[in-house]
Amino acid sequence: MEMKQGNLGLLTTDLAQRLLASTELARVAYVAKDGTPRVFPVMFHWTGDELVFGTFAGSAKIIALRARPAMAITIDTPGPPPEVLLLRGQATVTEVEGIVPEYVAAHHHYYGPEQGARNIADVEQSGRKMVRIGLKPDWVGTLDFVSRFPGALS
Repeated sequence: MEMKQGNLGLLTTDLAQRLLASTELARVAYVAKDGTPRVFPVMFHWTGDELVFGTFAGSAKIIALRARPAMAITIDTPGPPPEVLLLRGQATVTEVEGIVPEYVAAHHHYYGPEQGARNIADVEQSGRKMVRIGLKPDWVGTLDFVSRFPGALS
């Protein structure tokens, strides 16, 4: 029996696991301080139960996510046909000392060990403070436009 959209079990599907292990950018949606929607692309690290990315202290999204932690994320391929993983939940926003470990892991994953290390060294040199943003999904959806389409099994 096929799982309905929203079922956390969809995280275990081949499609979800492929996208969570990919170097596709995640697109993060949230509501800004002024009440308008925002979307931004980001490199991410999947811990096995949480999608994590780092950002620099002082960014507007930190204030917005603390006030309204609802967040939606999509990771997708262009296709054809496209494959899409949709995640929803409440963001956790945590200040860290130094560099967010998952930010380091993402740079190594996306750029490889050598360029990833150079990227992280540049951030370390800058002395900028970082913030960890995590999402443990409470809703999961998948679309492959072959067996699962938007609106189906919702």
